[in-house]
Amino acid sequence: MIPMNKVCLSWSGGRDSMMMLDKIGTAHGLLTTFQKASSTMMMHEVPLDLVKIQAEALGIPLYPVSFEDTPTNKQYEETMGTAVHGLLHEGFTEMAFGDLFLEEIRNYREKQLESSGLKPVFPLWGEDTKSLSERFIQRGYRAIIVCVDGEQLDSSFLGREYDETFLQDLPEHVDPCGENGEFHSFVFDGPRFAFPVRFSVVGSFRKWDRFEYVQLKKDTQSTSSF
Repeated sequence: MIPMNKVCLSWSGGRDSMMMLDKIGTAHGLLTTFQKASSTMMMHEVPLDLVKIQAEALGIPLYPVSFEDTPTNKQYEETMGTAVHGLLHEGFTEMAFGDLFLEEIRNYREKQLESSGLKPVFPLWGEDTKSLSERFIQRGYRAIIVCVDGEQLDSSFLGREYDETFLQDLPEHVDPCGENGEFHSFVFDGPRFAFPVRFSVVGSFRKWDRFEYVQLKKDTQSTSSF
């Protein structure tokens, strides 16, 4: 277990976020970003109400940060700066990220927190993504693929469970953790959950002509449910 002070996780609700929490062992908050109009997580498009249930199942307070659907870089950074100030006010000392090997993204995060008072930490940095993906499954976590980048991965992978078969079927050029943005996931059960997150797949939609998403809702009245 990695010793920490009061740590908040940069939380996507997906596989890497969960493995970051699993490795750290404890966290005091989950910071997530969502779109105000649709009330869904940015990039992942998972309904915020499902993420709230996920946080409740994990027993960790959720700190949602609201954005307009298409914020500029300046708006994004100003809003995140306000959120970081709020975390400092509540006594947080560290912000943890689930990044694995993309230097540009790590450098950006470190720069944004440089004078914030929060220390950026990267618990999974440099880990082998194949081993990490296998450990996720071996630990008993369950996730569904909620987004695929159609330029990197076929849409037939959308809505599948992240399991051994999924990993075996991935093309060789696709990172098993989706670190290059090939896909995104939502974790709904596992050893750290007090109860599973119940949801249904009610459809799919395409955004920006490149990304395809499953449409989820927390009830189970549909053709496919988890």
